[in-house]
Amino acid sequence: MTDLNSTKKLAVVLASGGMDSCVTTAIASKDYNLAMLHLNYGQRTESRELKAFHDLSDFFSAKYKLVLDTDFFRRVGGSSLTDSRIEVSKADLRAKEIPTSYVPFRNANILSMAVSWAEVLGAKKIFIGAVEEDSSGYPDCRKIFYEKFNELIAFGTKPESNIMIETPLISMKKVEIIKKGIELGAPFHLTWSCYQSENLACGVCDSCAFRLRGFQMARIDDPIPYKIKPNYL
Repeated sequence: MTDLNSTKKLAVVLASGGMDSCVTTAIASKDYNLAMLHLNYGQRTESRELKAFHDLSDFFSAKYKLVLDTDFFRRVGGSSLTDSRIEVSKADLRAKEIPTSYVPFRNANILSMAVSWAEVLGAKKIFIGAVEEDSSGYPDCRKIFYEKFNELIAFGTKPESNIMIETPLISMKKVEIIKKGIELGAPFHLTWSCYQSENLACGVCDSCAFRLRGFQMARIDDPIPYKIKPNYL
């Protein structure tokens, strides 16, 4: 639980409700009061992700919560997460191609909203649980993307804002993230990662596969319910 210590500074945390954002929140909560931000953008599991966001915000005693609703990504389309006519790709952990679940330039849009809120709140840090090495190969999860976005923030905000994006998981593998979460007491049972189901996680989409493989490598049982649990080792 987060102690709302008045001596702590404030940080905005982007939280989808998934495993990575949960561990990122746990890391941020050690040194900051939390302003938790979530986006409903028409994703298939929108209501389940929102529940996970609220559960995590309550667990970490967030000082502020903000949920933004937009139909922009749904109207633009181009992703199996926002267009029901596009099938969610089955997991292929060796694939080099970007999967259908990639939402075009999503993180840039979400980060822009986070920067606006951080500037209003006076927060100097924005935390996001992006992972480059052990993810689906999304271009907006690369370390260089966040380095360049930090440069953009410096040119696009008031000089005294001094806002910086923090990506504490960017170079970690899923198994390392899980072990870090266990060390910090992160509530994995409150999270949701599946791309296509809101009741039982499918176990076969990219997100489920990376998550399950991480837990299997850590030799820890994933606490959320699955329809099937393939062995990804």
